[in-house]
Amino acid sequence: MHRILLIDLQTFESLGLDARIVKALQELSIVEPTLIQAQAIPLLLAGAIDFIGLAQTGTGKTAAFGLPLIEHIDPNIRAVQAVVLSPTRELAQQIEQQLTRFAKYIDGVSVTVVYGGAPITNQIKEIQRNRPQVIVATPGRMLDLIERKVLNLSNVRFAVLDEADEMLNMGFKEDIDTILSFTQHDKNTWLFSATMPKEIRNIVHKYMVDPAEVSIQSESKVNVNISHEYTLVRRQDKQPGLQRIMDAASDMYCLVFCRTKAETQRLATSMAEAGYAMDALHGDMSQAQRNQVMRKFKSGHLRMLAATDVAARGIDVDNLTHVIHYDLPDDLSFYTHRSGRTARAGKKGIAISMVTPAEQYKIRNLERQLAITFRKIQIPTIEEVKTMHIQSRLDELLSVEASDEAKIWVHGLMEQLEFLSKEEILAKYITKAFDQISMDQGADLNASERKSAKDGKSDRGGDRDRDRGGDREKGKKGKRDDRGREEGMDTFEINLGKGDQIEKGDLLKIICDISGVRSKFIGRIYMDKEGSRFDIQNSKSKGVANAFQGLRFKGRAIKVVQK
Repeated sequence: MHRILLIDLQTFESLGLDARIVKALQELSIVEPTLIQAQAIPLLLAGAIDFIGLAQTGTGKTAAFGLPLIEHIDPNIRAVQAVVLSPTRELAQQIEQQLTRFAKYIDGVSVTVVYGGAPITNQIKEIQRNRPQVIVATPGRMLDLIERKVLNLSNVRFAVLDEADEMLNMGFKEDIDTILSFTQHDKNTWLFSATMPKEIRNIVHKYMVDPAEVSIQSESKVNVNISHEYTLVRRQDKQPGLQRIMDAASDMYCLVFCRTKAETQRLATSMAEAGYAMDALHGDMSQAQRNQVMRKFKSGHLRMLAATDVAARGIDVDNLTHVIHYDLPDDLSFYTHRSGRTARAGKKGIAISMVTPAEQYKIRNLERQLAITFRKIQIPTIEEVKTMHIQSRLDELLSVEASDEAKIWVHGLMEQLEFLSKEEILAKYITKAFDQISMDQGADLNASERKSAKDGKSDRGGDRDRDRGGDREKGKKGKRDDRGREEGMDTFEINLGKGDQIEKGDLLKIICDISGVRSKFIGRIYMDKEGSRFDIQNSKSKGVANAFQGLRFKGRAIKVVQK
């Protein structure tokens, strides 16, 4: 294995790329190569080599392997010549989109993406129709297509393993080994990873011969346009604290990172119930759910998205104002990946970490490792939230230029307001504005600064969800028929329960998202370990069971039956 020194090449033309690809890049406003691109592209264009690229997410790795890969494809051969394996559906989709754009002016080059969570029959038809030379895939779905004899990899000359460390973390090692066993022994393997653990080295020794290695140090990618902040908060106060932070920043558009899928869903469900435009993105959601959430987030209908590190791979949104670390990652190197979602395209951004007193040492470690400085902030008090909220609304009001039509209306309405003074009108305006602020009145969320943070009580955030579920049932009880059903309601059984590590709020969201029935039409929800029962107003229950057909949860088919 030999390492490559940094070279200074400033344009894609100087890297030796085909003029047709350069033209496509110019149309995409991609004019200057990143460090990994400047070093990798000439090597991968030059000849048949194995390659290792070590760089963090967000450094331009897709173009680093994608541009030379497109050049190596023979448009006249309608067979799979390259496979690109990716850990998540979102990242696989993003890679396919970029490769297709790069190949815009290369006639005859076809790229297709396949991934789990979507109907496999549709993907089979697309492969048979397009006969692509490049397949981008998640490992599980590609293996499924190989076993069905839909894909023949005997002509594969290039195998790309993107985010290889993440694929291993997700348990895809055996799948990768099996997939590569179906390819030519003399193929070129290009591996891209943020880290190089022992398992990655094992893949290198098994599948590569004297690979070239390019390493981009993490120090080169810390975005100086990001302001790093942290606040101390007790675990049980994190969600109220998050609500305060969001109430104080009316224009916030952010990603909220949680450590686990269960916490991501719990937070999103609870925040939505509290009136905040938040949803979740994690690996246990169906592809249809994930696509729907991303459409709402990218369009701005959702201002906040709770996500796990894995699910966030492939999210490409340029105008995020904040990244919030609701939970700091176990691997502190992920802090840079997460924070880099904001302050893109030369804009400013803020990364806020919500840490417990016991986690404070992690902030010091991050400052030392990344050579950054954190500013300690307090969670806004209720009065501060009110002040900032009103000032924001007044600033917005003062920035509006009154139209001639509006001035005409003013004359017609003045008589109705003559008995009110300016102070009274403003007081009514402020009262209405306060009605839109949802918060825990009087709560002291900065108590972690004082001795009360040492009360030794455990995190009881889940108790609030359980209490809310109990209240939900009490409020919806009514007369029941001889089969125990509420009058006017139809009862359904679903094979999801407490054993799936979900709570009533999570199940309610799943039912609403998939069936399209609003929560106000859903009655009693009863959960046990293996399954659950729920009631839906009979005027809204038609087609509910069919809506779940073909969907999976943690790899298991979801089954819903009307009782």
